Amino acid sequence: MKKTRDYGTAWRILRPPSITDQIFIKAQRIRTLEEKKVSKVGDDILGEYIGIVNYCVIAMMQLECGNETSTELAPDHVEQLFDAKVKETQELMFAKNHDYGEAWRDMRISSLTDLILQKIFRVKQIEDNKGLTEASEGVKANYQDMLNYAVFALIKMDVK
Repeated sequence: MKKTRDYGTAWRILRPPSITDQIFIKAQRIRTLEEKKVSKVGDDILGEYIGIVNYCVIAMMQLECGNETSTELAPDHVEQLFDAKVKETQELMFAKNHDYGEAWRDMRISSLTDLILQKIFRVKQIEDNKGLTEASEGVKANYQDMLNYAVFALIKMDVK
């Protein structure tokens, strides 16, 4: 919300594939830092996971708003949209945690990074196919999974 007040809703100009690419850049950087163990830029893995969370929510808001909604949205409207997407994704997380027995707690953070990258490549393929799928849950479900994997990584990093 601070960035919305600073920049307005400049993210509204991004097409969904551009948002997917932003998530890819962040996930790829995390993987590189996990492997090389050295950062030559000040940003850390924590900030990149937070960025993935935010870009996933932005992607879902963008999917809902579409091209017919104004580029500039009021901050209170953005907050409502943001909170609704987070709540919906959190509910999905609770349902999946029930069914999977919170298996993510025994996973490595690097595996969560890999799963995010896998989901990104799935979304890119769906986008390249103009949204047509035969068996996929679709783009939104993949954004929700990426968001939840990033949250799991943040929890495992003991972020408070």
